[in-house]
Amino acid sequence: MEKIQELIKKPLITAVIGFVLGLIIGLPVLGWGLMPVQWKDADPSYLRSDIKNDYFCMVAESFSKTGDAVVAKSRLEGLGEVSESKLNSLLPGDCGLTSGDIDIFKAALGAVSVPLPVGTQDVVEQEESASGVKPFVLVGILCLVTLLIGAALIYIFFFRNKKIGGTPNRNVFSGQQQVTPQNENATKFEDTGLEPPIAQFMSTYVTGDDLYDDSFSIDSPSGEFMGECGVGISESIGVGEPKKITAFEVWLFDKNDIQTVTKVLMSQHAWDDPAISQRLASKGEPVLLQPGGRVMLETATLQLEARVVDMNYGQGALPENSFVDRITLELAVWPKP
Repeated sequence: MEKIQELIKKPLITAVIGFVLGLIIGLPVLGWGLMPVQWKDADPSYLRSDIKNDYFCMVAESFSKTGDAVVAKSRLEGLGEVSESKLNSLLPGDCGLTSGDIDIFKAALGAVSVPLPVGTQDVVEQEESASGVKPFVLVGILCLVTLLIGAALIYIFFFRNKKIGGTPNRNVFSGQQQVTPQNENATKFEDTGLEPPIAQFMSTYVTGDDLYDDSFSIDSPSGEFMGECGVGISESIGVGEPKKITAFEVWLFDKNDIQTVTKVLMSQHAWDDPAISQRLASKGEPVLLQPGGRVMLETATLQLEARVVDMNYGQGALPENSFVDRITLELAVWPKP
């Protein structure tokens, strides 16, 4: 799930997902499923050319038997300009007509007009209105639902701090805030002569927290959303419960950047094992976990320093220094000069 969230945070991937969803909703759902094109009472002009010839001959043959010129002309008007060209090119023998039949047919068609009955145009307009209202209303509702879903996703993945409240050992505080006993291990950057960060977080993992995945919202002093950062489990070792964590991921997302920067903090055993370290390198730049160790992450407009405040390796049947029993990380964020 965290991988999916990380991918959705990237604007380019979000745009591609939105485009694909739009195609799915527009073509299969709306175009083929809910509102497919339906042909009803179409005029003969939509027929194939060979079938148009057959249709014309049927009208001519019907006239030769009934002599009803009004009906014949109304039927041929559906062919449009084709009917006139076919009428002018009629030769004896075509459609089973003699030269006399052709002369009578032409004369009869030229002597009559076929006006629309009174009120027919109003009926047609009413039918078109009745058939068009429901699809447009349905499209409007679907567009509104899509916008609401999109707004909800944007809020969830970009504006909401997904760890509001948290547990007591996962604290969020401003670099300007007075240090309390609860976060007394946090670095006081102003005492070191450095500019205080715009955001400073503490995150602690202990064995048994198999769903460990902290993420924090980064806001400017004026409250503007700038991005997110966090730390989570990258790799476990061995089998059984609880999981034995041998590597963690620290990541930084910048709303002004197209990619999320990730670095992998490895245990000593993972660092020394070529197979493990090579596999983890595909997730991000590898870094050896050490007490007091620091690692920098940079994006287009943000800088993050992750510091290992405290850590202890676990003991057991697994190789020495292969999994972490407890670790506390400090994440400090500055705007990039």
